[in-house]
Amino acid sequence: MRDYSKHSRIFAYRMINNKNISIMEKIDKLDKQILEIISQNARIPFKDVAAECGVSRAAIHQRVQRLIDMGVIVGSGYNVNPKSLGYSTCTYVGIKLEKGSMYKEAVKELKKIPEIVECHFTTGNYTMLTKLYCRDNEHLMNLLNAKIQEIPGVTATETLISLEQSIKKEIPICKD
Repeated sequence: MRDYSKHSRIFAYRMINNKNISIMEKIDKLDKQILEIISQNARIPFKDVAAECGVSRAAIHQRVQRLIDMGVIVGSGYNVNPKSLGYSTCTYVGIKLEKGSMYKEAVKELKKIPEIVECHFTTGNYTMLTKLYCRDNEHLMNLLNAKIQEIPGVTATETLISLEQSIKKEIPICKD
């Protein structure tokens, strides 16, 4: 029996890219300037953004709201240092599923594990790749053995422990 998961992923990728291309066409130079400023400091007052861009506060407010409505800006807020809460180990877990079509059900179960902070449907050796934080190796082993590997359809996992995060930044805003 043929596994259509690869073809489904390619179709989904094309659909997302086509949507993103149409959004990109609606983002002008001022939008990019605003994005660059607020991506460096999400707490900057709109009056300061307006002054730097040479437009009114109302224009900035309207532009930011439009970028939110379009899905360009997807959130803002504070980032909490996991180590300050006792989560000293950052780990990536590659997960293989019996069939790619089991992805949605697996995600439902993974969402129940609070230590998992990211999950991606991937190509390559794994069906999905997760990022999680744990207190120590014993905690990690418990998450793997008692939770992740117990999810129906999970056939294998591979764990990569991050020793140090060397780069963390936002995607660059091309101003053209």
